[in-house]
Amino acid sequence: MSHTTIKKLAVCALLAAIGVVAAPFSVPVGISRCYPMQSFLNILTAVLFGPGWAVLTAFVVSLLRNLLGLGTLFAFPGSMFGALLAGLLYKAKPKTLMACLGEIIGTGLVGSIAVYPIAKFIMGKDVAAFAYVIPFATAAVVGAVFAMVLIFLLERTGVMKKLSGTL
Repeated sequence: MSHTTIKKLAVCALLAAIGVVAAPFSVPVGISRCYPMQSFLNILTAVLFGPGWAVLTAFVVSLLRNLLGLGTLFAFPGSMFGALLAGLLYKAKPKTLMACLGEIIGTGLVGSIAVYPIAKFIMGKDVAAFAYVIPFATAAVVGAVFAMVLIFLLERTGVMKKLSGTL
């Protein structure tokens, strides 16, 4: 295993730990609350390391949250599709906005629809196929805004370049 791979693994483990610890963080949106930290981390990981590392980190966060009783089975498709599309769109056009768009489409649309069979057939919930689109999309948009602000600040201060150069 190369030195660079070990560094990426360490940073992804740190981001996964942050994802687990920050999972309960929520933001009030209208009459409900959204939980944007996974979307935020998906975008940050996708921009730093690409789609494979982003999906791996999202999987680890989902697994740990479920093992610790902090999440549901919805965490897997909800986070992993967002991480994948954030990474793929950023790889195609390396702009933070593209990663954010990928996260919003991946989590807000694809992931929210992918949880329907889990809700209906595994968890026994009688829900409509698009029942999770609004809450998942809201969390993805808020997480994307947080990620854009942080990445902008990291780029302005030169930290992003240092991170990319050393990893």
